Amino acid sequence: MDLQELLEMGKQERDRQDLKQTRIRCCTAAGCLSSGAAAVKNSLEAAVTVANLEDSVEVCGVGCLRFCGRGALVEIDPHRILYEEVTAENAPAIISALSGEERNQEGLPVQGDRQHPFFALQMPIVLENSGKIDPERIEEYIAVGGYQQLHHVLMEMTPQEVIEEIAKSGLRGRGGGGYPTGLKWATVAKMPKGQKYVVCNADEGDPGAFMDRSVLESDPHRILEGMAIAGYAVGANYGYIYVRAEYPLAIKRLEKAIQQAKKYELLGSQIFDSTFDFKIDIRVGAGAFVCGEETALIASIEGKRGNPRPRPPYPAESGLWECPTLINNVETLANIVPIIREGSDWYASIGTENSKGTKVFALTGKVCNTGLIEVPMGTTVRQIVEEMGGGVPDSGTVKAVQTGGPSGGCIPAEFFDTPVDYESLLKLGTMMGSGGAIVMDENTSMVEIARFYMEFCRGESCGKCVPCRAGTVQLYELLSKFLDQQATHADLEKLKALSYMVKETSLCGLGISAPNPILSTLRYFSEEYEELIQQDSLNGKVTV
Repeated sequence: MDLQELLEMGKQERDRQDLKQTRIRCCTAAGCLSSGAAAVKNSLEAAVTVANLEDSVEVCGVGCLRFCGRGALVEIDPHRILYEEVTAENAPAIISALSGEERNQEGLPVQGDRQHPFFALQMPIVLENSGKIDPERIEEYIAVGGYQQLHHVLMEMTPQEVIEEIAKSGLRGRGGGGYPTGLKWATVAKMPKGQKYVVCNADEGDPGAFMDRSVLESDPHRILEGMAIAGYAVGANYGYIYVRAEYPLAIKRLEKAIQQAKKYELLGSQIFDSTFDFKIDIRVGAGAFVCGEETALIASIEGKRGNPRPRPPYPAESGLWECPTLINNVETLANIVPIIREGSDWYASIGTENSKGTKVFALTGKVCNTGLIEVPMGTTVRQIVEEMGGGVPDSGTVKAVQTGGPSGGCIPAEFFDTPVDYESLLKLGTMMGSGGAIVMDENTSMVEIARFYMEFCRGESCGKCVPCRAGTVQLYELLSKFLDQQATHADLEKLKALSYMVKETSLCGLGISAPNPILSTLRYFSEEYEELIQQDSLNGKVTV
């Protein structure tokens, strides 16, 4: 395929869509499918046929429409009417309303508000195609400009220029650590010529996190194009997407996207008649949380047990099969195409001084509005939780929000005016993580929360190093002792000391960060630990 053919394919798809007066977009991401979206789509198609509107109305499946807690979601173009909690039984009423017949209000689902802060405060860059295109049709991705940036870098930029553009943008890795993406790319690029790899880390395993899954389900070609651009920049000709088996829909759509891209010669040999070859394969993981760690992920791809290894050497120097390997997560790679398209200055103008661009969060927990949000770096926690999330249901009080999953910590309500970026969250004792944001209300026991995450880390420890393998078990048992009201002040000191020991001596990031929820809750909610001891004292079981 050449550029002219690519542009013509996009035009044909846009012309095809323009033939329809109305386009009904049904969310077919995993969240809405669990709420019956497949039946909704089928019923809408049947209702269109019954109404004899096939020539003017198109019903299509799209990626995530973001308001996941109100699924199944349906949006109607061109007026962008959003319907929430749609059922198959609503389909005839929706179609009747389209055809100008008198509305049967009882049959219509609830209409959403696109002006609500949940939507109005978002800045979709990573999610710009999510909910708009059919992720299973490459034609729709090409119609919105897909693969044009790959052509641009292959024909008009040197690999060094691509790396400089990414570096100037200020993009930092969205997997949690926030390492500068351009610097990582430059490190791989400067390695001696020879076999190199690009790996997309799609092993999203934090409880409550579903950002990467939604991107893969909603816009898989965006990831493929980002990986190909990365491969060109660092000198790699092969890429792997490491995705957990719990994401079957994402895997299915990635497989289909790869087949389509290969069919149109957008992956494979001599892409756009250049000298650049790039192939992508999928490796399905068994769901071990530790495989989100780079060296464990590499071992798993190589067919070994997913255990981490000491670093250095880092994967950029010696990674997959001891070859230089670039590893970026899904959201990082999804940012590449818009940066190349709009320019590094545009991207760097968004966000804070040291954290550029936007961040996708999965907003969940005890909050009115749950779903996916993408906001500029620097948006305050209060805007996210109270304005976009709508606060706690039934006029409850927000107590804290957990970011970074089991590796992160909690942010108490008194710090909700903090602008969200990498540095500000670290100062609060938590981290950005991959983007999970779990809201807790006044009835949440923070000791119980700490034990929940420790139970998770205990179960997910690979067992290779003693501090993590034995330390997480001991920490879990200590926390249980508090919740059973059997703890003493000596146990409180032991809990602190053991947390720091595990943090400072574990081998990999999972063990190093495992005590964070304990340290965070001790920092802000130590009275809850004390109260459990005091209650115990009142029962005469211990001496305070």
